[in-house]
Amino acid sequence: MIQKLKTKFIIINMVLVSIVLIVTFITIGISTYQRLVSESYVALEENLSKLSAEGMPKRRIEPPRNEPPDDKKPMNNNVVFKVVLNSDNKIYKTVGNVEISDEVLNELIQQCINDNKPTGTISSQDFRYMMKDKHGVTEIAFYDLSSEQTIMYNLIITFTLVGLASLGAFFIISLYLAKWALKPVEKSWEQQRQFIADASHELKTPLTVILANTDVLAAHKGETIQSQLKWLDYIKTESTRMKGLVNDLLFLAKSDASRNTVVTSIFNFSDLVWSCVLPFESIAYEQGKDLQSDIKSDISFKGDEGKLKQLIMILLDNACKYSDEKGVIKINLSQKQDKILLEITNSGEPIPAQHLPHLFERFYRADESRARELGGYGLGLSIAQNIVEMHHGKISVTSTKEAGTTFYVIF
Repeated sequence: MIQKLKTKFIIINMVLVSIVLIVTFITIGISTYQRLVSESYVALEENLSKLSAEGMPKRRIEPPRNEPPDDKKPMNNNVVFKVVLNSDNKIYKTVGNVEISDEVLNELIQQCINDNKPTGTISSQDFRYMMKDKHGVTEIAFYDLSSEQTIMYNLIITFTLVGLASLGAFFIISLYLAKWALKPVEKSWEQQRQFIADASHELKTPLTVILANTDVLAAHKGETIQSQLKWLDYIKTESTRMKGLVNDLLFLAKSDASRNTVVTSIFNFSDLVWSCVLPFESIAYEQGKDLQSDIKSDISFKGDEGKLKQLIMILLDNACKYSDEKGVIKINLSQKQDKILLEITNSGEPIPAQHLPHLFERFYRADESRARELGGYGLGLSIAQNIVEMHHGKISVTSTKEAGTTFYVIF
């Protein structure tokens, strides 16, 4: 799938670049051609004006002043010559360097007369002309198109070479862009596959226990419920765990789809933290751990009170689970100007540095065996991160042997 996306990305990019290049080249080509045509008509107009300034032709017919050249001799670029016709449309005189034969010249004149237009192009001979009639005398100026054709031909060659080189360069760039642009998609796709595999694995365990206990109950149909109560307790325990897992998965799925509703209100954040700490005092006492708190009073916050309570409970539960025997758990809440800082620290073995960047990934466990022993799924910290991001905050973690493991939440 990712490879198909890369291919589509490259194809779309190349098509768009090709369209831009083609439109640009056509625009430049048309603009250049129109400029050349305009310049040719200006040259024709200037030469006709000079011719008109010479006055009317004399009554005596003079032979043409041009010398018949070799037909194979190449014409000069930008050649403009003029022909004056008498009342019988015969050549009275020519002005300029005429390097074509009398036969070709007569064909040009006849074509101009037949077209009966003041301006035009004779494609067969590659000439553009301008014709004026004054007092029974016809004046025709001719413009050699060979220079114009050479310019356009060279322009087309240049466009072709530049276009091919540009497409080659853009193709290499597109390969890099496709890899760079689709890297987050590839990562997301891989995470989704891993997420499905991990979720299936986590659901498989409680389902297996439930089915096994159901089989035990089915094998003792004659027994009373009281005698089979422990199997029912196992089923209930695993069902409760599975329900919690499904709820966590649903929460994360809604977060991915941006469908989690945040009911905001202004509340006392200090009181909220205290309400979360109190239930853990008894848990810490039973486990022989020291729960210390430093919570500044009357800190107000606008957010979803229920989700923030879930965040604090996740972090406290995590601290209790992973602190060492007779360890210390600290929770601090403070405010500096417009920043609220929540710190939850637990003593114990530090988390290896290579695991820290992955702690907030779904189903990730730094200590797989211990996490399963404590009943964790590896979703708590991922949910905590989602809740923090919903409130436009930041969450981070540090872990050292001296200072322990500390989670920082900043709003």
